[in-house]
Amino acid sequence: MNLMRTAMLLAFMTALFMGVGYLIGGQSGMLIAFVVAAGMNFFSYWNSDRMVLSTYNAQEVDERSAPEFYRIVRDLARNAGLPMPKVYLYDSPQPNAFATGRNPENAAVAASTGLLHALTPDEVAGVMAHELAHVQNRDTLTMTITATLAGAISMLGNFAFFFGGRRDNNNPLGMVGVLLAMIVAPLAAMLVQMAISRTREYSADRRGAEICGNPLSLASALGKIARGAAHIPNEAAEGHPATAHMFIINPLSGERMDNLFSTHPNTENRIAALHEMARHGGGSASPMGTQPGFSSTAPALTANPERKSRSVPNTGRGGSQPPKGPWS
Repeated sequence: MNLMRTAMLLAFMTALFMGVGYLIGGQSGMLIAFVVAAGMNFFSYWNSDRMVLSTYNAQEVDERSAPEFYRIVRDLARNAGLPMPKVYLYDSPQPNAFATGRNPENAAVAASTGLLHALTPDEVAGVMAHELAHVQNRDTLTMTITATLAGAISMLGNFAFFFGGRRDNNNPLGMVGVLLAMIVAPLAAMLVQMAISRTREYSADRRGAEICGNPLSLASALGKIARGAAHIPNEAAEGHPATAHMFIINPLSGERMDNLFSTHPNTENRIAALHEMARHGGGSASPMGTQPGFSSTAPALTANPERKSRSVPNTGRGGSQPPKGPWS
């Protein structure tokens, strides 16, 4: 099913790419767009995860550079029966996280430094369990390829502004075609939002709660992340809105409602579903507090950047020293 969904999505995005090319340059523009789209589909399959990680300047960490964070992901992957993914941190004050990769054997999970500042270890475990659920459900390939192609469609629409008005470009619709192409570009992110079903977030919430063993930890984390995202901008995400659907909570401003074009379900609905799951005993089979390396009484992390006893690792930018371990 996921393979069929990915194939249909790639066909749709390729057709859209060709359509914008036709509006800009007629049949020759459509042919060029087809060749470019085919190349991008192939390239995206193998490299889209690295492109997304590069967009957010995410830095890979390991057991030495971020011991507790790495240990949390390692133990969660063991709980889920997944191969150990690569673990990344990216420098952003907004608490958030995402997963990427073409399959569970080539997956990566990334969290912001703001996430480690704002959440307790149990809440961080809930968030990373959610991301590992996306890996297990094989959502990540669809998410990363869609983000790459949608960004390309946006760029192609921008080209219409500079080159679409020429009289020798074989555009059959003239200026109307140029205007249509320019309108398609801003709507590319919305098309991505429609292409990726929001039901996958509910599914990842439920599976993530099972992996970490505590639906309430994830529910608490979602509330904190949503409040942080509402007040703290994510400049990289604002510059690349087609990647918004990859995050656990929408990193963009202004998309807080459960509407047709929203990348995520309403956070309150997600939290309510997790509370309902907890009331019925869901996720209680393997609580994190009983797993090796996890403590249900771990002290909470705060958003105080001046604390001395607990430090969130930097992402290695601007210095030769490896990032310090979190909560150490």
